Amino acid sequence: MSSRGGARGGSAGGGRGRGRGQGRGGGGFQPSPPSSYGGAGRGNDAVRSVTSVQSASSSSMSRQFENMSLGSASSQSSATAPVSQQPALQQRPVQTRPEPVVVADAPPPPLAVPLVPSSSKKLSTPARPGFGTMGRKCVVKANHFLVDLGQKDPYQYDVAISPEVTSKTKCREIMKLLCESFKASHLGNLMLAYDGKKSAFAAGSLPFESKEFVVNITERNGREREFKVTIKFAAKKDLHHLKMFLTGRQHDSPQETIQALDVVLRESASKDREVIGRSLFSPVFGKGSLGDGIEYWKGFYQSLRPTQMGLSLNIDMSARAFYENKLVSEFVKEFLNKDISRPLSDQERIKVKRALRGVRVEVRHGDSVRRYKCQDLTRQPVNQLTFVDDTGAKISVVQYFRAKYNTTLRYPLLPAIQSGTEAKPTYLPMELCTLAFGQRYASKLNEKQVTNLLRATCQRPSEREGSIMTTMQSNKYNEDALVNNEFGMRVREQFTSIDARVLPPPPIKYHGSSEVNPTVGQWNMIDLKMINGGTVNYWAIANFSRQRQDAVDRFCYELVQMCQNKGIVFNPQPLIPMYTAPPHNIEKALVDLHAKCTAQLSRAAPGSHIQLLFVILPETKGTYGRIKRVCETELGIVSQCCRPQHVMKLSKQYFENVAMKINVKVGGRNSVLSASLNGRLPYVTDRPTIIFGADVTHPSKGEDSTPSIAAVVASMDWPQVSKYKALVSAQSHRQEIIEDLHTTSTDPKKGIVHGGMIRELLISFKRSTGHKPHRIIFYRDGVSEGQFNDVLLNEMDKIRKACISLEENYMPPVTFIIVQKRHHTRFFPAKHGDRASTDRSGNILPGTVVDTKICHPTEFDFYLCSHAGIQGTSRPAHYHVLYDENKFTADGLQMLTNSLCYTYARCTRSVSIVPAAYYAHLAAFRARSYMEGGDLSDSDSRGGQRATRDRVADVRPLPAIHESVKSVMFYC
Repeated sequence: MSSRGGARGGSAGGGRGRGRGQGRGGGGFQPSPPSSYGGAGRGNDAVRSVTSVQSASSSSMSRQFENMSLGSASSQSSATAPVSQQPALQQRPVQTRPEPVVVADAPPPPLAVPLVPSSSKKLSTPARPGFGTMGRKCVVKANHFLVDLGQKDPYQYDVAISPEVTSKTKCREIMKLLCESFKASHLGNLMLAYDGKKSAFAAGSLPFESKEFVVNITERNGREREFKVTIKFAAKKDLHHLKMFLTGRQHDSPQETIQALDVVLRESASKDREVIGRSLFSPVFGKGSLGDGIEYWKGFYQSLRPTQMGLSLNIDMSARAFYENKLVSEFVKEFLNKDISRPLSDQERIKVKRALRGVRVEVRHGDSVRRYKCQDLTRQPVNQLTFVDDTGAKISVVQYFRAKYNTTLRYPLLPAIQSGTEAKPTYLPMELCTLAFGQRYASKLNEKQVTNLLRATCQRPSEREGSIMTTMQSNKYNEDALVNNEFGMRVREQFTSIDARVLPPPPIKYHGSSEVNPTVGQWNMIDLKMINGGTVNYWAIANFSRQRQDAVDRFCYELVQMCQNKGIVFNPQPLIPMYTAPPHNIEKALVDLHAKCTAQLSRAAPGSHIQLLFVILPETKGTYGRIKRVCETELGIVSQCCRPQHVMKLSKQYFENVAMKINVKVGGRNSVLSASLNGRLPYVTDRPTIIFGADVTHPSKGEDSTPSIAAVVASMDWPQVSKYKALVSAQSHRQEIIEDLHTTSTDPKKGIVHGGMIRELLISFKRSTGHKPHRIIFYRDGVSEGQFNDVLLNEMDKIRKACISLEENYMPPVTFIIVQKRHHTRFFPAKHGDRASTDRSGNILPGTVVDTKICHPTEFDFYLCSHAGIQGTSRPAHYHVLYDENKFTADGLQMLTNSLCYTYARCTRSVSIVPAAYYAHLAAFRARSYMEGGDLSDSDSRGGQRATRDRVADVRPLPAIHESVKSVMFYC
């Protein structure tokens, strides 16, 4: 993650360089010594892997800077306006043609900011600076339902069940029977709300401090099991503090009290539905096939949230993938799309093992049903498996089932499911096992399954609003004895009506005097040229598809024509004739092609290198990652991959989209905000400002040996802020805090050596612009609310250390903003079908911002729907400011963020989240693609938690990005 709204794609690369000696002056801080940071004689850096970063000590970097010429190091684009010290809102003339950069007097020094102490337990979250006023007023509805609090404080009790039960469904069954059996006799006639794990809540004190209960459950096989349940008083939650927080008279959120009331509100709904996180699912709501043995169940999301208007119940529609309740052999047949009367290959067996590991299966013999957990698959097929029976005789699995159950196995060439322990395994033929009902499929869905899920669950705004209201009413919260009678809460059954605003779209600057004003979040490039076209002198074609050579030649000709029409300087002739090869050995083919190109260049243009490779992908899937890894980490080639189905279509729209990608890959720039050229971009153009974006992508569940990938991008072309350099790094499995923001190591000769992503990006900004950043704006994606404090504390500390490592007392003010897309707040127009307040998809208009009612009671946050809907219901982005030394106003941050959403490099639409965060997301996924296509390993067959810990202890580093690729943003 991830299913992001808006157009998909990548980011822009470094700009076209100027001649030496231009742009001198204005590089240092006035109160600082002339020693600063930067590298001598090196050009503008772009995406780099942290695995290849060469760190230097602070003193070494200072000495390098003393000898560095700003003119030779700067590579600012020719479209850059002169640096200004005037206020950001003062009118400036727009540049209508490329001109050399003229650097004015040194910008003002950075604000004095205290160093964040590394020992801090918590950083103070800034209070809301006020509410925004800019934009056209409108009214929207939100899927938040106000909850009236009662007067009874929740009492929390710890619950311990013995023997231990891991299934939440089974735990709920036990607690339900306990409450029914002992409510009057031992629970003081109080009802309990149970979270399915270790906590229960009552609207008053139970008549004991601690008590043990015995509960007998009749299993499906008719046998009775006894459980001992201990209920022990833990704490009393005070509603007074919650009410103080909701009214803004208390800063700290009483989160445990809110969680207790949340459990109360979901207690009744949880009894007959599958609970996954905060969502509840049931086939009763609707289900359907996703293909390959997987189906979807519909359901709803429910969460109690503190807001400015009080506690609100956020309800939204949801869907999740589940295993179909069928024979395991039938699942394998669909999953592999293969005749299972034939043996599985090693690769197929490992693929099935990963899909089934940890899944519960049921085996029925007559009236008896037994449950097992799939721990592994056997390496041998069933007809080769033997074991020693109770008499000490060696017997095969096939013989055992024929003798004991009079069953002849139909698929003896399939492996068996292995349950039990390694020392005492139990072998189960797949054709006798049924996948237990209601099991979530946690692995990553394939492309076909994702398409089927979206097609089945996509709802227009009016339909989604209706479904939410139907769910709200069917849950009957106000008829629930626990909610209403015991805790005294009432849920108002009306959507929240909010006074919102629609922010104006920013003018977009193209080449020459061309300027466009977006309409409903989009515009077109008809008769427009890119503001800075890149240059492609040497390029080649690799065709791994079954498309005819003449068709590919025509496709590439049309694509090159489009690139030229849009302003890219593009040699119409490839360096060598088209290289065609079968897809089974792509690595060797790419190496051979590169050798031919290098040989040709050594004769025609010594010292030059191939600048772009068109790759026509094969019809089979799974090769993209290998192509990118070989090109970018081994050969040093920037590539543009094209799917074979586009070769015959010759779509102008497709060519235009690809041309935008190519331009930023070869160092060009498509467009910029007009305000960035005339000094009217608040909080950016008044002083050198760097905008960061950061994200961490995690592997799918079950991939225990795969590292998480962190990516950090930063703008390199102040004041335009449209080109972003990225760094990527592998880190511990499912670790959210970015580990390599700042690093230190000890060198015997240099002493302490500083490194890390923030430091490298700051150095690159100085090289690119000739200025040190005087302001840092950091957009952090992918962080849940429960991780806010840990992420802020650790990452702000590393940002500060990175700055200080470059220069003593260098502490530019930082604003740290969380960007969230994985939430369930949705906005609906007050009147569906109103053309003045909706886009063509029926969604609210792009630029709609909300910072009242459903937002945080005291902190600085807002929802922004910056994009136009395409299908379904638009998901607004949620921006939450965790640290702000730049003293943003509400209007300032909202307007800046909305404007930046119009600078995404690969499309002529505004996107759903700020591009810095979008680019970080894409860079992380590009780095993960380097790991694709490797051999499936059977090393994960070891069982137990210790094996998992052993596998994730060593993080496999990413392959280093090739030197000749680092100068451009190749991952877009």
